[in-house]
Amino acid sequence: MLHHFFKKAFVFISVILGFSVYAQDLKLQYDKPAVEWTEALPIGNGTSGAIVFGRVDAELIQLNEATLWSGGPVQKNVNPDAFKNLALIREALTKEDFEKANALTKNMQGPYSESFMPLGDLILKQDFGGKKTESYNRSLDIQTGLAVTNFKVEGVNYKREIFASAPAQCIVIKLSADQVKKLSITIDAASLLRNEKLVENESLVLKGKAPSHSDPSYIDYNKEPVIYEDASGCRGMRFELIVKPIVKDSEVTAEGNKLVIKNASEILLFVSAATSFNGFDKCPDSEGKDEHKFAEATIKKAVAKKYDALLKEHKADFQKFFNRVSLKLNEKETSKANLPTDIRLEKYAKGEKDAGLEALFFQYGRYLLISCSRTHNAPANLQGIWNQKLRAPWSSNYTTNINVQMNYWPVESGNLSELFFPLNDFIKNVSVTGAETAKSYYHANGWVLHHNSDIWAMTNPVGDFGQGDPMWANWYMGANWLSRHLWEHYEYTGDIAYLKKVYPIIKGAAEFSLDWLQKDKNGYLVTMPSTSPENIYYYDGKKKGTVTTASTMDIGIIKDLFENTIEASTILNTDLEFRQTINKAKSELFPFQVGGKGQLLEWYKDFEEEDPHHRHTSHLYALHPANLISPLKTPELAAAAKKTLELRGDDGTGWSLAWKVNMWARLLDGNHAYQLFKNQLRLTKENNTEYSRHGGCYPNLFDAHPPFQIDGNFAGTAGVIEMLMQSQNKEIHLLPALPDAWTDGEIKGITAKGNFTVDIKWNAGKMSEVKIVSNKGGTCRVRSAEPFLLKNSNIKSQKSNIGYTIVFDAKKGKTYDIIPL
Repeated sequence: MLHHFFKKAFVFISVILGFSVYAQDLKLQYDKPAVEWTEALPIGNGTSGAIVFGRVDAELIQLNEATLWSGGPVQKNVNPDAFKNLALIREALTKEDFEKANALTKNMQGPYSESFMPLGDLILKQDFGGKKTESYNRSLDIQTGLAVTNFKVEGVNYKREIFASAPAQCIVIKLSADQVKKLSITIDAASLLRNEKLVENESLVLKGKAPSHSDPSYIDYNKEPVIYEDASGCRGMRFELIVKPIVKDSEVTAEGNKLVIKNASEILLFVSAATSFNGFDKCPDSEGKDEHKFAEATIKKAVAKKYDALLKEHKADFQKFFNRVSLKLNEKETSKANLPTDIRLEKYAKGEKDAGLEALFFQYGRYLLISCSRTHNAPANLQGIWNQKLRAPWSSNYTTNINVQMNYWPVESGNLSELFFPLNDFIKNVSVTGAETAKSYYHANGWVLHHNSDIWAMTNPVGDFGQGDPMWANWYMGANWLSRHLWEHYEYTGDIAYLKKVYPIIKGAAEFSLDWLQKDKNGYLVTMPSTSPENIYYYDGKKKGTVTTASTMDIGIIKDLFENTIEASTILNTDLEFRQTINKAKSELFPFQVGGKGQLLEWYKDFEEEDPHHRHTSHLYALHPANLISPLKTPELAAAAKKTLELRGDDGTGWSLAWKVNMWARLLDGNHAYQLFKNQLRLTKENNTEYSRHGGCYPNLFDAHPPFQIDGNFAGTAGVIEMLMQSQNKEIHLLPALPDAWTDGEIKGITAKGNFTVDIKWNAGKMSEVKIVSNKGGTCRVRSAEPFLLKNSNIKSQKSNIGYTIVFDAKKGKTYDIIPL
């Protein structure tokens, strides 16, 4: 007890005297209200999301619901004439008539995806008559998911607390003051969608309907980009928002369609929302859920509990996920945790060190994933669960040529495996619609997914029947890439029963690929048509091409899919004949090519790129997220991949920077990965006032494409783990790409393939302590840059081509200590 007292006293004295004391830095905080949306603070329970501005006189809380999308179930055979063009495209490509191939490919397009919609705004007007505000602070504790706004007016301290509870399935807001009867507010709501607003049972109710269709924000040629009318009766879901106040020392009255509360001592607001969405293949009207019944039942259940009980329940649920992983970096460094987050970003941009900010950004990605990936059939979209615009950038949809996949890169390694289920649901859904698309578009077996999708599991090529550019609209590898996530979920969990369930989906993607591949004149299997998202090449001088044969990304994705399918069928002891077929096809795939600059080629020829610094590095899929290229297995190709990254450069959009972090880590170059990670933290402000030509992050740490795309947040988190631990090549590689800047640190609770939990501590750039917990049992292979031994055993590491390795039989539930020599 005496030791504990002195420890607490030291911390207190150190803070008073300005000494640096390290603690986990897990709070975003600001000394002024948000003006822009990207300055406000996000909360979410996976279904309901909110952005909290922290305004004094008129608090704005922007609301979303994960299943609120425009549109309805997809139609079958949306382009009956598509298949007629396929043979003609392949003939043109064989003759290298790229212009004709491009024109014909446009004939194989379909409608655009639907859009993720904003639910509405909750406005809390608390008029202080322009009186001076003092001691203002707003914060978000990402360890608890609690957003708090504090301020003082005329000697009264006011406090607003808000959290999104998954157990209660609603958003809870508490308004309080340190003097009685000082709370007077008007509660209002609004929505950009068609709606009616009314007061019922002392609750504010907003009922509405989503559009039957919404054009993407980049389409401007239609007179009505947002359409509500629908002749089919199956497009445009219903929604309902309920705001229920519970008041102490006052009453709730209605003024028109607003709620008014005067001179209360405490106000609780319960916010519930629901839609009629009932599945990707169900009419949201005639077959839809009863949104009113669900929203009302949620409110009734929540108001029956005390605030403290709701908060305790929420924290326990949230921290069940969040507290599994911790990260400490450079503890001896002077902490900047007490500074406003936007000020920290400004100082960081000027070159000041802030390892605490870097660790905060890492954990923020995990926070966001917990907050936006907990709803069946609705995985995190381009903006997670947060969108305030009627026509969001890129429809805030599921972009499948990297972005939705990137959202889930940290779900396994970041020890959040249970939160994979929304993407798992989505993949099942698109495998159904994708089978119809494969048949109607290509007369092929299996299933296919193109560049964009939505909550209705749309799988056709987009482009509005020839209006879109094939370089992004006509891309054919979405099913294959998403199948990697099914396989990785098995690799991390070792769940055989799960693998049995998803194997038919993985196999279906392989079946389509077999039908899609064609023999070229040299006997290689190639894809044609083929694109490399979203890039352009020059041919015959300065002619521009996008459609080609055998892009490197296509070949890498198919080879990766074939290898995973072969291994899955072997583990399950099934499909021997099919396994032999794809194994033969894998051996006949067009090989990776190295160009004149020593780079891995992006196309099947050494074409000049229109944009040498293009944001996509699609041809390096084989390096990351796949493992076909690595310094350990294929050093020559790894060198070519490195050259490609050097030629691409170290700039890019926010998500592009994040992808490069992961790639440089895979090349075991921690310092280069760290430089790209630092670039992710470049302060970006709205209206292109700063860093308008490249990405970074906004004051609320949202990833800046710009505009906001959440994938960079998630990939940045995954990239930190890749620097500190990798589990490819069927081994756990400790500190494979540790940057020099992180001299001391500790990461706990990350997950490796084979279902191992890993803790790593290092000092002066060298491993000092490692604990590996075997959650399933099985062979464990460990690699490190320096020699080590397995504690309480005679197993000592052996020198290998890169570092040192050991192999041992790990027992389920046992912890193994690695000791450096």
